Amino acid sequence: MHPHPNPLAGSGVIRALLPAYRAMGKEEGKMKITRLVCIVLWLLCPRFAIPATAAPRELWLYYPTNLLVDKNLDQLEKTWKTAADCGYTNILLADSKFSRLGVLGNITDRYLANVQRTKRIAAELHLALVPAVFPIGYSNDFLGNDPNLAEGLPVRDALFVVHDGKANVQADPAVNLGRPKWADKTVVIEGNLATVRDNADNARIVWSLKLPQFRCCHISVAIKTQDYTGRPEIKALADGVDLQPQYLPVKRTQDWTVCHVVFNTLDHENINVYLGVWGDARGTLQWKNWHIEEAGLCNILRRPGTPLVVKDDATGKVYTEGKDFQPVVDPHLGNDPYPGCYHAWHQPPAISTSLPEGTRLRVSWYHPAIIYDDQVAGCFEEPVFKSFLADQAKRMRDLFGPSAFMMSHDEIRVMNWDASCQAEKKTPGQLLADNAKFCTDLLTRGNAHTDVYVWSDMFDPFHNAHDKYYLVNGDLAGSWEGLSPSTIIMNWNFGKRDESLKFFADRHHKQVIAGYYDSDLANVTQWLDSADKVQGVTGMMYTTWQNDYSKIEPFAQIVKNRK
Repeated sequence: MHPHPNPLAGSGVIRALLPAYRAMGKEEGKMKITRLVCIVLWLLCPRFAIPATAAPRELWLYYPTNLLVDKNLDQLEKTWKTAADCGYTNILLADSKFSRLGVLGNITDRYLANVQRTKRIAAELHLALVPAVFPIGYSNDFLGNDPNLAEGLPVRDALFVVHDGKANVQADPAVNLGRPKWADKTVVIEGNLATVRDNADNARIVWSLKLPQFRCCHISVAIKTQDYTGRPEIKALADGVDLQPQYLPVKRTQDWTVCHVVFNTLDHENINVYLGVWGDARGTLQWKNWHIEEAGLCNILRRPGTPLVVKDDATGKVYTEGKDFQPVVDPHLGNDPYPGCYHAWHQPPAISTSLPEGTRLRVSWYHPAIIYDDQVAGCFEEPVFKSFLADQAKRMRDLFGPSAFMMSHDEIRVMNWDASCQAEKKTPGQLLADNAKFCTDLLTRGNAHTDVYVWSDMFDPFHNAHDKYYLVNGDLAGSWEGLSPSTIIMNWNFGKRDESLKFFADRHHKQVIAGYYDSDLANVTQWLDSADKVQGVTGMMYTTWQNDYSKIEPFAQIVKNRK
């Protein structure tokens, strides 16, 4: 084993310094030559170098807006000036219009003029713009281009029966809610009416149902509230999976209003259906006329990756669309009140056919899942969806000409069910890794020096990149393999920040921390404490989802005060 080489050996550096040493007094010579040797060691031997002072972390501002509205630019200019005065240097800019630049129609000139004004404001304030693109997860903006591109959940072999030239779904077997299996003590049930008043704990009523796998079910219930502070929900739970993670539009005080949800049983048979509230609340809540049925073709998706199959129940013969039955389309899919907006329930279309009265059909199709308020995920494996991604990349590059982009892969809660995904025969993690590579290539094509940022959660094993994530079919592990080391991570995993920051640092990613999140500014200090434990955290971003920019200055001060 050879000794570690001395970078000064044989170089003549020390010999060159000796004449100067001899010309000096003994003590003066020792001091000066020691300084010279230290400088040489620092220049030639990095392992002996004195660590350089870390560069200050950049300050970022997350700013979603609608650039089509003139007054929004007036507010933008005011807010960005405040940020610039406080030392912010980067703006993460988001606008739903970024996903619909090809369909702006008559408003294109006005919108483009406002984009130019936005760029001028940023330039005058010395702020770097980083536009957000590729809304994968929260895909509604993209889906405004084509609502059929939503990720689809499969319905398999639902029974339809022909009557008067129309085939509609018929429950097989019949199902009803009837009397609940049990209820919390906080709920008073009288027939088909349940009442909750000032509940100090959970207030739920529950049915245990046995349903066929891969069937689409519709639940309706009338709800009345009076000064009620809780959030009423309908849940369908099976084997630890929430099949229906959708919120209800219930007001604090409202008269009887019918609410609707739709869920897919997927590969489950034993389903617990809950109407209720989790946690304590004040006021009065009432439920009545609860009902369940198979949903039919509500929100049926029509694209190559979501085929409609209609076959004879008795013979298995597959019928041909356009010949044995008329083309099927849902005119209310993803367009009410605007393109990209989906409603869980409306009257489903029937199958119009000349098949004999009473013909029993088995029908398979796909429908989207609506998460929480209105989130719908797109199918990024569908070729047309990929073409929209490529189109957006080109239009945004032409529009902004930025040196950096933000990929909006975030909370992708439905994936890998439809034929487009299944054809790949890969795990969700592998599919997402492939998409991350595809999207990165779109942004860096022709300019390898373009910086690419991405939200952390879907590539973080300590956050969402794991098995059993919402309605994702399979394991998201390994998704991070699709990120090159040059991809910069916007990390927002506050709950496991130490583990998350280290994971990405070990993979040689630079990171920007997305802090604040409309909470106590104390979390900024906690983020900084964790950031100091790893290398490569280059910035902190003031991140608000409530358009609250009142704490821009104190946020900046906390970051700048950290030595």
